[in-house]
Amino acid sequence: MRLALEGLQYHRTAPAAEPAGPTDADVVVYGATSGGVTAAVRAARSGLRVVLLAFDDRVGGMTASGLGETDVGDAQTIGGLAREFYSDVAAAYHAPDPHWKVEAHVAEEIFLRRLADAGVVLHRRRHLLDVTKTGNRITELRTDDGSSYRGQVYVDASYEGDLLAAAGVSYTVGRESSGVYGESIAGVQHSINHQFERPVDPYVVPGQPSSGLLPGISAEPYGAIGSGDRHVQAYNFRLHVTNGPHRIPFPRPDGYDASRYELLRRYLEAGIYELYGRTTRVHGRVFDMNNHGAFSSDHIGASDEWPEAGYPRREEIFQDHVRYQAGLLYYLSTSADVPADVRAATRAFGLAPGEFRKTSYWPHQLYVREGRRMVAEHVVTEHEATGRTVVPDPIAVASYVMDSHNARRVLVDGNPRNEGNVQVPLVRPFGISFRSIVPRISECANLLVAAAVSASHVAFASVRMEPVFMTVGEAAGCAASLAVSARIAVQDVEYDVLRRDLTGAGGIVGWPRGEAA
Repeated sequence: MRLALEGLQYHRTAPAAEPAGPTDADVVVYGATSGGVTAAVRAARSGLRVVLLAFDDRVGGMTASGLGETDVGDAQTIGGLAREFYSDVAAAYHAPDPHWKVEAHVAEEIFLRRLADAGVVLHRRRHLLDVTKTGNRITELRTDDGSSYRGQVYVDASYEGDLLAAAGVSYTVGRESSGVYGESIAGVQHSINHQFERPVDPYVVPGQPSSGLLPGISAEPYGAIGSGDRHVQAYNFRLHVTNGPHRIPFPRPDGYDASRYELLRRYLEAGIYELYGRTTRVHGRVFDMNNHGAFSSDHIGASDEWPEAGYPRREEIFQDHVRYQAGLLYYLSTSADVPADVRAATRAFGLAPGEFRKTSYWPHQLYVREGRRMVAEHVVTEHEATGRTVVPDPIAVASYVMDSHNARRVLVDGNPRNEGNVQVPLVRPFGISFRSIVPRISECANLLVAAAVSASHVAFASVRMEPVFMTVGEAAGCAASLAVSARIAVQDVEYDVLRRDLTGAGGIVGWPRGEAA
């Protein structure tokens, strides 16, 4: 079976039949991620006119694109609309409330129902082109199909932070050095998890460095521990796979090249096979397949350009990730170079036939674990995550471990070594400051950020979980409604009022529950 790439694309042109004229709203949310949906619903429930712009045909971001095993952390930190969502998941499965595992189609159905019930206007296939600003305020957002959107307040809920960048808001990409914020685990790090357990020859011709490195290995030096760079953690697709009888065999992708898996072949030859180590049951015989081990679905070193790339380049990166991951599974399940028992173990699974039918059973959303990160008056850092600092104005709580995937594969003493993985538990859940979701007022007075929040690489590794994006999105939607109602800058929203509105609707701000400094 070949993977039909038609329909499985990052960037698609909006249908001409959809309206392309100016649209006026109180709040315009760019990015139909889980946080974007939640922001839009919260603002609309306040009685505002809200438009949500989805980049493609789907809504819900990673929650509705294969990430079925929710990264919960401490479940007590998840309240408000996020908790409502997982209660709806429980109802869908007739399971105890809340329920943290969800199939993509179930998640999207819930999100769509919430949008409809709240009266949010949803426009699909809207790709940001540019914005117009008057002074420090966005007055119009334009998309590449010719549509334009005029709002009083805007919310950037994209994983990449595209709107904040277009609005001239300060941001960063990559890993800060340990000296920038005094973080002990910042920058280049010794990776322990998802690491090579045995030596593997890294050269095209074994034992001959002059023959060059195998695909996937960088010639870049390891670097000093704690040094900063522009690398971002690896991306992948979170597949829905099944071991059921109707599973779809892993397809051969267009552009398949078996040579890019030679390092994996040698690792298998050394006796290591770990593909399904993080494949967890979601419902029935449907599983969420995540990265696991030294050479897996994470396309290490291939995502660095994505955050700031234009749509054509992102399309190339997207398709390369499809070819890499689909090719990996095809290689392991079919290649004669792979041990027979490994081929059989891989073929025991296949793509789930009940998901992503329009895109060859493959998720439409690349797992952009980290894109741009805003730099605002307050930056969330390791100090909050380790309990050394408690913010006075929390609007949501992060509780998952600081979990950043590997960023590079380099040589150490002549052997391949993955670098960048950080998995450090929190001392306790920590509050996310309101000041980390609003830009400096001099840069933009009517923009809130629901995903690419102001955080260091290290702290973002905990903040980036989908339930947190939902709670941050709810805070952004609530703050937007307060700013619209009072006709004030988002930075001037009174924190005590915002806090009252969030907690009144079941939101959790600060930790221990409801506490701030």
